[in-house]
Amino acid sequence: MKRIILLAALLLAASACDTTRQAPGNTNTPAPPANIAASATPMNTDAPALNSEITDKEKQIWETLKKKDMAGFAAMLADDYIYISGGGVYDKAGTVNGLKQVELTDLTLSDWKTLMLDKDAALVTYTINMKAASGGQPIPTTPLRASSVWVNRGGKWIGVYHQDTEIGERPSGQPTGSKPQAAASQPAEAKPAESNSDDPIAREKQIWEALKKRDYVTFANSLTDDQLEVTSSGVNDKVGSVNGVQKVDLSNATLSNFKAVKLNSNASLVTYMVKVPADISPNPERASSIWVNRGGKLLAIFHQGTEVKP
Repeated sequence: MKRIILLAALLLAASACDTTRQAPGNTNTPAPPANIAASATPMNTDAPALNSEITDKEKQIWETLKKKDMAGFAAMLADDYIYISGGGVYDKAGTVNGLKQVELTDLTLSDWKTLMLDKDAALVTYTINMKAASGGQPIPTTPLRASSVWVNRGGKWIGVYHQDTEIGERPSGQPTGSKPQAAASQPAEAKPAESNSDDPIAREKQIWEALKKRDYVTFANSLTDDQLEVTSSGVNDKVGSVNGVQKVDLSNATLSNFKAVKLNSNASLVTYMVKVPADISPNPERASSIWVNRGGKLLAIFHQGTEVKP
């Protein structure tokens, strides 16, 4: 029970499988594979006023927790709010109840980045360093990479999703037998015929089928140009994600427990479990992807994986 409370506390936010990947900005990151079509024009993420407003919202919700203002905290969350951590998946009531016994004694939020999903939905990612106690007992913790989604509903920005992932470097390299192929060798026509489906769960399964076949062209063409991926070892852009999946053999990955949550008329969140038998992690992951409609086509704009804790 204490572990559940801890994990909920570590998130405290409103709102593919984690592999060793290079973070954006690394000049040694190779270019995306050939034959990758440019996705629809990304949303403008350079609107300082709106980006600042979303970041301020995330900071404000943390302030309610520091003050133990649970009513104020709950008021900033949507009724269909979902929180994902290594210890479980929580709805709004479960998150609020789990935090009631937690006291924050020290908190530092850093490395902010905002991504507009559309004009009425925004994702914010950042790093959490904190100290906390539950029932007067210190809670051991590690730094976290956190992501939250805020949506404008009825003129009010409210949190609908949050996920945290413990920061930690995984060993580099590939599992035995993994032999990534150059994406340029994959023909463009290898893309599944159903790739224009408007079902986000179907699209998530299709993207995994491409990865199992090492069809990195189809994988890359399923992502928006401004796509972000949050892992235990870093925050990747599209180039980093495409490069990263080529380092791990995903041919035997198993997926389960799919659920889709409509964020708004243009964006959907897909959550599920993923296990890679030959992966460098012995535990499955809770994965989340956000799909958005760009130019009439459903594309993945965000992904985060969190290792399940025993």
